[in-house]
Amino acid sequence: QVQLVESGGGLVQAGGSLRLSCTASGRTFSSYAMGWFRQAPGKELEFVAAISWSGGSTYYADSVKGRFTISRDNAKNTEYLQMNSLKPEDTAVYLCAADRSSHYALAPHSRKNEYDLWGQGTQVTVSS
Repeated sequence: QVQLVESGGGLVQAGGSLRLSCTASGRTFSSYAMGWFRQAPGKELEFVAAISWSGGSTYYADSVKGRFTISRDNAKNTEYLQMNSLKPEDTAVYLCAADRSSHYALAPHSRKNEYDLWGQGTQVTVSS
């Protein structure tokens, strides 16, 4: 069964850091664009960051640019989200996603409807 599993969420004080991981199982995801999204209570699903299949191209939401870094290790079938200088408004469930139609596409994207495989999410809570 193909699935994505996130880990690394938790409770952190404002200004702190967390590193999220998303591991794919069931098959290799090395040719797909991958992304991170988040959903806060009562709010819509929001794009956070995306990365191309090779890791050579990344794309960030303005709200996290300069604070978050997305990366991937295709040998481990894992993508990461390093989150620094966390703010209370970063509190949300963070989900990773794969766009399985994006074989070797050069540019990652934020179009959530084109990501067709999702993890279950991991909670990130930032206290003030």
